[in-house]
Amino acid sequence: MIATGLYAAVYLLQLAVIIRALLRPNREPSSRIAWIVVIAILPGIGIVAYLLLGETNIGRKRIERSREVIAALPIPSVTRQGGDRRAETSLPQNIQSIFRIGESVNGFQPVAGNSAMLTPDSNAAIDNMVADMDAAKEHIHLAFYIWLEDNNGLKVVEALKRAAARGVTCRAMADSLGSRAMIASKHWQNLRDSGVRLGVALPIGNPLLRPLHGRIDLRNHRKILVIDNTITYCGSQNCADPEFRVKAKFAPWVDAMMRFEGPVALQNQFVFASDWMTYVDEDIRQVFPESIEIPDAGFPAQVIATGPTVRASAMPEVFASLMYAASDRLTITTPYYVPNELMQASLCAAANRGVDTTIIFPERNDSFIVAAASRSYYEDLLNAGVSIYEYRGGLLHTKSMTVDDTITLIGSANMDRRSFDLNYENNILLYDSDLTADMRARQKAYLEDSKAVSLDDVRQWPVTRRLWNNVNAMLGPVL
Repeated sequence: MIATGLYAAVYLLQLAVIIRALLRPNREPSSRIAWIVVIAILPGIGIVAYLLLGETNIGRKRIERSREVIAALPIPSVTRQGGDRRAETSLPQNIQSIFRIGESVNGFQPVAGNSAMLTPDSNAAIDNMVADMDAAKEHIHLAFYIWLEDNNGLKVVEALKRAAARGVTCRAMADSLGSRAMIASKHWQNLRDSGVRLGVALPIGNPLLRPLHGRIDLRNHRKILVIDNTITYCGSQNCADPEFRVKAKFAPWVDAMMRFEGPVALQNQFVFASDWMTYVDEDIRQVFPESIEIPDAGFPAQVIATGPTVRASAMPEVFASLMYAASDRLTITTPYYVPNELMQASLCAAANRGVDTTIIFPERNDSFIVAAASRSYYEDLLNAGVSIYEYRGGLLHTKSMTVDDTITLIGSANMDRRSFDLNYENNILLYDSDLTADMRARQKAYLEDSKAVSLDDVRQWPVTRRLWNNVNAMLGPVL
């Protein structure tokens, strides 16, 4: 009798969780089906897994705080010389719609008057950051997902300390999980003692109690540096050496970072401020000017920042819009490819309509699950005409997209469900043939150190490998 009652209770709980999974908004049917299968086949484990990981829940208080902060922050008005406020009006008609998608995410208009450079490599990127911090006059705002106690990580620590010593207001934020070693180290305390104001994004606290207040694996994956409202950096690089000693066997980490100068820095400043004021009890609205005037020279650019508190599917919409906008050439680099249906269809559609479409993955990935899931999509991509390459020179960590030799998207977002649904990401979209040519040259350099993957290669994989890949892909909506 007791056993019967227990079975009935488990069944009712299982049914309730399945109904909850069916009723959750902003979820693809494939995700619902995957979770229902897991809950049905593994009732105990499946129920616990769903309650811990099945919903993008950052916590009610955090959502409210984030929305309050964003509503209070000013988006600086931009006055272009000659009176035109919107850089969009100078863009070709077929490009304007892409920037409108970006504007719909955060409310940031494309702004002209920007210049930028693609840094040569990871070490040069850190050296450039340090040089800019050493020249800062008013404030330095820095946020990284991973900040390590290595050569490059400590270069940044010392640059912040030097800036604080000469009276520059310095604020530094790190993700509580990705930068846990730095946060727990003496260097973090030394920064605080030197006058640097510190913040921790998405603090975990007690891991046992954390699930009561939101998912533990929602992370701030952004990489942001803003100096004096005029200089900013955006790309894939964490505050670390390319040797990335926490996962040294996959090294070097191969990243791309761009240094921007111009009004787009204020948009990254907005993103930093929204994170800072969410997790630190300090109002920093005073750092924003009431308005800025930009020159006619310089290209249009726009920050696109996504995350669990931004509308669902914002990042996939941006990626898909760029893919559908391509008419001649589309080149992508990403370390993690676990697409939703829109992403896979958009990439195949580009190749099917005759666009020269290339995507470059790392040959060896630090996540064997993601690597397997990614390869499950190879055959469909190759059948559509997408050229696939696997980079052999380390873990290709660069997240970039170039379209028709004029448009570049660079930033922190991967083409996987974690970046789409769980992580806070920041990217910059720009329209400039010269800078896009530099990014294309970098992508070509990756190709020179890559091997092509053919349809015959994929079809010769043994059944066991194909089964492993497809099982991991099936779990993609769950993971």
